[in-house]
Amino acid sequence: MMRTRWRVARWRVALVLLAATPGAPLLAQISPGPLAKAHAKLEGPTKCVECHGLRKEPMSQRCLACHKEVAWLIERGRGVHAKSRNVPAEECASCHPDHAGSDFELIDWGREGLAGFDHRRAGWVLDGKHAKAKCVACHTTAFRASPAAALSPRVSGAGWMGLETACASCHERDDVHRNTLGAQCEKCHDAADWKKPVLFEHAKSDYPLTGKHADVSCDKCHKSPRFNLRPDAKGRMIGRYKPLPFADCSACHTDPHKGRLTAACSSCHTTRGFRELDRKDFDHKATRYPLNGKHVGVSCESCHGVGLTKKTPAFARCADCHADAHYGRATLAGQAVDCAACHRVEGFTPSTYTVAQHGSTPYPLKGRHAEVRCALCHVASDTTLRTGTRRVMRRVSLRPVATSCSSCHAEAHQGALARSDGRGECAGCHDERAWSPSSYTLARHARLALPLEGAHAPLPCSRCHVPVRPVAPLASNGRALTATVPLRIEAGCASCHVDPHLGRYDAGRPGAPVDGCRACHDARRFVPATLAASRHAAYGFALDGAHRAIPCRDCHKQFGARSSGGALRGTTPAAHLAFSTAPRAACASCHADPHEGQFASRPQRGACESCHETDRWVGAARFVHDRDSSFPLAGAHSRVPCAACHIAAAQSGGGTRVRYRPLPLACEGCHTDGKGKRP
Repeated sequence: MMRTRWRVARWRVALVLLAATPGAPLLAQISPGPLAKAHAKLEGPTKCVECHGLRKEPMSQRCLACHKEVAWLIERGRGVHAKSRNVPAEECASCHPDHAGSDFELIDWGREGLAGFDHRRAGWVLDGKHAKAKCVACHTTAFRASPAAALSPRVSGAGWMGLETACASCHERDDVHRNTLGAQCEKCHDAADWKKPVLFEHAKSDYPLTGKHADVSCDKCHKSPRFNLRPDAKGRMIGRYKPLPFADCSACHTDPHKGRLTAACSSCHTTRGFRELDRKDFDHKATRYPLNGKHVGVSCESCHGVGLTKKTPAFARCADCHADAHYGRATLAGQAVDCAACHRVEGFTPSTYTVAQHGSTPYPLKGRHAEVRCALCHVASDTTLRTGTRRVMRRVSLRPVATSCSSCHAEAHQGALARSDGRGECAGCHDERAWSPSSYTLARHARLALPLEGAHAPLPCSRCHVPVRPVAPLASNGRALTATVPLRIEAGCASCHVDPHLGRYDAGRPGAPVDGCRACHDARRFVPATLAASRHAAYGFALDGAHRAIPCRDCHKQFGARSSGGALRGTTPAAHLAFSTAPRAACASCHADPHEGQFASRPQRGACESCHETDRWVGAARFVHDRDSSFPLAGAHSRVPCAACHIAAAQSGGGTRVRYRPLPLACEGCHTDGKGKRP
């Protein structure tokens, strides 16, 4: 029924608008129906122009001239009318038709009515508890705080305009802070639950909550009795939130020391707990024993006992707290000294005893010994002893035996030098400046079975005397074993180098050179070999003519897979050079036949050497045409170039071939009758 009245009302308004349109014929001169109660004062034929004008202005302008609150909101982009500004202003009546009776509702809420109105259209979303509130609970006269309310022509009722979005415009009486925290409630609260300041972050305030303060309830601080708070109308205490004193702990906490300690509480205590002292910030320098170095990190209980009951522990000497790892044997200039003579509070190691001071001892530190850590010579033993009530786990020797190198260093040559002139003393080949390289010279090595010559001379000793790492990780005295370095090794080439010839040329083998490797190689470099061309005939093929200039690798293809030097044992083996023992007297064993068997029927089966020499291939120097062919060259034939008769012809498989045999022996086989025809 209501929707039908709306359709009738809109039809009537359209009829009136049409009649009021400038230039249109007059279609209606009386009211199409009674006005709504709100417009009752405009009833009567003489008052039509107050809304419809005199055909000079749109009807919407007359609407806004009366409803100034709507115009005020539109100008400021607020409310549902501002959000719907894309609707032509002339169509106010499209949502607010009239002339449908005095009890007619002027607002079209849509098919779902007022309850289905989408509040987002008004520019203010209803969320939280606002979404559950009834419309009339907010749209009341008491909450009409907007300036738009004063512009409304409404004389009774709250209407739907005149409310503000600020929380205080409706909830001013609910503000327990009494405006001490400002009017922007949304900084701490949301619409879901007013009592919980879910958006407030104490960490961003002037007093972030740390330690146990984070677990204290809000009321315990903000409603403390010491503030002399006053109650509200319902008798509830109104908490104080700002300003609050917090510069000193005594603003909230009672001083248990009763003023005996003038320093701030935070100099000893933390928010983690009153009984948990802040040892880091405690100023121990105010005591008779300032804490420096490593002492800063020592727990208070280590010196003051459990519960810090020991107020004044002894501290005159290091031994008052620390056990003497040297058992009274530490002396300087013959006088017993305290730990502080050689150690610092910044760290027990390294010692402050200098290399220069060590020079006054029976064993001055020179060379690399000056860089060695004290603990490598002054070894800490695992002996467990007791001194008074203190248990000492380790004992550091101050005067180790140092009569020879072997007192500290393991012998690495397995006694191989015991019969030498120095009887195996390290100083014979090494000195204090550095253990390696050895001071053993090339001149001394020349007196041995293998003089160091050529490429062997610059090699480090370790290339031949390879260190062998020990199997056991420690020696009986607890020191790490050094690698064993063998000194006596075989002098033959194969003792260090891999034999690429697989023993074929070993000295003493039948057919092998007497000198073995040295017959073809020397110590300067492994390649190229020193084998002379004149000696190559001993291997079944003499190098003469152009063969003398050919590199070895052109015939011995195995060289292409080898590196430039001989491989050492223990490394990746090089390619083998197992040279063939089969004789290669025939040219065809290496060279392809360019004649493709044309001379195979000749004596010696067309051997290359019957026509060619090894000095050069081009030109058959050994071939005599009158002697070696069936066609002696006589007369004019002796002056004809070879290519005139022996012509190169293309082959079906590609390439060309010079034809030597067979050729015609009769004249007409080559010559014509002068007319281009053969006779």
